[in-house]
Amino acid sequence: MTDPIADMLTRLRNAVNARHTRVDVPASRLKAEIAKILEREGYIQGFKMVEAADETGPVIRISLKYGPRGEKVITGISRVSRPGRRVYFGRNDVPRVMGGLGTAILTTSHGVMSGREAVKAGVGGEVLCNIW
Repeated sequence: MTDPIADMLTRLRNAVNARHTRVDVPASRLKAEIAKILEREGYIQGFKMVEAADETGPVIRISLKYGPRGEKVITGISRVSRPGRRVYFGRNDVPRVMGGLGTAILTTSHGVMSGREAVKAGVGGEVLCNIW
């Protein structure tokens, strides 16, 4: 697999569209940080690291979140920076997603953080994805 982050985002997108309650993603520290931001921003209920039943290694089990009448909390996810084309923004140019209604997830010199946190900390970095 050449882009594990895109694989994680695709699994999330497909699970939300199929109205699943949870989704399993192969684990890594970067994916765990992304899941932590998604939980903090209110896009998922929670996540935990578990051992896979078929000995393929640890997985991140993400519990998806829906509205009171079953409406999707995650309506869209897009991968911005990818292995073939890296996208960086300076501290003054961190993008706002959907006019501030969405969230950009960045890797910075201070770790993985949301766009709002990066602006508050005054740092820029590589934009991994946008979620709304």
